[in-house]
Amino acid sequence: MATKIRLARGGSKKRPFYSIVIADVRSPRDGRFIEKIGTFNPLLAKDNDQRVVMDLDRAKHWLGEGAQPTDKVLRFLDEAGILKREARNNPNKAKPGKKAQERIAEKAQKEEDAKNAPAEEAPEAEAPAEEAKSE
Repeated sequence: MATKIRLARGGSKKRPFYSIVIADVRSPRDGRFIEKIGTFNPLLAKDNDQRVVMDLDRAKHWLGEGAQPTDKVLRFLDEAGILKREARNNPNKAKPGKKAQERIAEKAQKEEDAKNAPAEEAPEAEAPAEEAKSE
C-alpha cells in the first residue's frame, strides 16, 4: 500500500488548521487516514513553537516504511533535521506572462518611435523660424 505523509485540513472557513497524517494515496485529502502524527496551525507566528507540532519518532518510522511526504511536510521535516529538502529552481516563474510581454514590447516600440519622430520633425520646425527671421 502506497502511503503519504500529508496535511488534512480542519478548522472553519477562513481559519485553517491542519493535521499531519499518514494516509493511503487513494484516500481523499480530508478523508480516512492511518495515523495522525502532528498538527500545523498557519495562523500562528512563524517563530511560535506551537505552529508545527509533530511526533518525529513516528515520522521517522513511516519514512522507513516508505511513506512519501508532500512538499509542505517535507519542509517541516527539513526544518526538524530529519530529511533534506533540495531547493527548487524555476527560472520561468519570475518572467511576466504572455500579455505583459506583449505590452512591454508595444511600449518599447512606442518609445523608439517617439525618439525617432521628434528628431526628424525638429529641422522642419526650425526652418520656417529661420525664414521668418531673415525677412
